[in-house]
Amino acid sequence: MRGFPFVLTLIIPACMSTQEPAPLTRLENAVEAACARTPDQDVCVAFHDLGTGQTLLRDADVVIHAASTMKVAVMLEAYRQHEAKRLDLDRPMRVHATFKSILDGSPYTVEKEDDSESDLYAHLGASLPTRDLVQRMMVRSSNLATNILIEALDASSVQETLGSLGCRDMKVLRGVEDTPAFEAGLNNVTTARDLMLLLHAIHEGRGVSAASREAMIATLRAQEFNDLIPAGVGPGTPVAHKTGRITGIRHDAAIVYPKDRSPYVLVVLTRGFDDSEAAGAVIREISRTVWTHVNQESP
Repeated sequence: MRGFPFVLTLIIPACMSTQEPAPLTRLENAVEAACARTPDQDVCVAFHDLGTGQTLLRDADVVIHAASTMKVAVMLEAYRQHEAKRLDLDRPMRVHATFKSILDGSPYTVEKEDDSESDLYAHLGASLPTRDLVQRMMVRSSNLATNILIEALDASSVQETLGSLGCRDMKVLRGVEDTPAFEAGLNNVTTARDLMLLLHAIHEGRGVSAASREAMIATLRAQEFNDLIPAGVGPGTPVAHKTGRITGIRHDAAIVYPKDRSPYVLVVLTRGFDDSEAAGAVIREISRTVWTHVNQESP
């Protein structure tokens, strides 16, 4: 364990809800107990209650491969460029599968067999609305849609937006399956804190219109992979989230909308698990623990 893993804060600005939060110590202990069962793996947690201002950070500044959670930043940049009239989300965009490595410009191809969304490959050579590509990238985690969008948006613009939101360590450098760049260590990375800040910014609609904010949250809520954070909350609770998964990596980053109270942001990143299901079990346990905490508030 890297020293004392928790940072706990309680900030209640005048504009926020006056609901009285349950003590954080109990939550801290429960989260640590869940993580202690896998001491040789990294489990990084960021929790922020959007009503009370409570924040719990456990190893939240550890930099980890972002996997598909970086697609949240790509979505936000697409909507910001749409607002700035630099990108028309309704304009058709050509579907292609060959891209240039950021390392040396060499071509590489995104393969259907390595993608969690296969339908888009039936449209190779055709054009689809940009908005459709964003939806496929988020809801089914299409790598092909992601690369087409990053090529159009420019990764440096995504990075600039992240910096403007205070995300210090999250890096979106390239598309998916860029093996030459991966082998050279040029990877998309994140921290639990930065994903928390990114989701908070989307919840607030920072830099976009109310219509774009609602569209992004609706897209996150339409996520089809729901066996992690959503599995730890009450039945029927809306969860706007994005998962990420590669070898040894499993993540989920979410805004949870409990009934009759303010929402909260929860990010759980894991690294080093040989068994991805074991990582999933830890994420679900932490999600249940946080859900129990926010529902123990005094009336």
